[in-house]
Amino acid sequence: MTDHETTLLEAAAFRRLVQHLMQDRPDVQNIDLMILAGFCRNCLSDWYREAAETRGIAMSKDEAREAICGMPFAEWKSRHQREATSEQLAAFEVAQRAHPKAGPA
Repeated sequence: MTDHETTLLEAAAFRRLVQHLMQDRPDVQNIDLMILAGFCRNCLSDWYREAAETRGIAMSKDEAREAICGMPFAEWKSRHQREATSEQLAAFEVAQRAHPKAGPA
């Protein structure tokens, strides 16, 4: 497989991941993703922005989140995210201790 073909496959897998997290499963809360996987939708948008900046493309945090969410983040959040429960917050604390690189959801 060529480098170009690899890039095309990676891009297709990325688009599928974004669709799955943003459109197919918006019911899964960011904090639950952080607890279980160590990353969330916000992390994904940060990585997207960092990749753009690495290539000399200026992108704000809000622009990156909108690119991933398909709408302004505040709108997506108001439609789909709930306040974390005390149980989720406790589980997140445990996950952070086990994996200190995890950031806030």
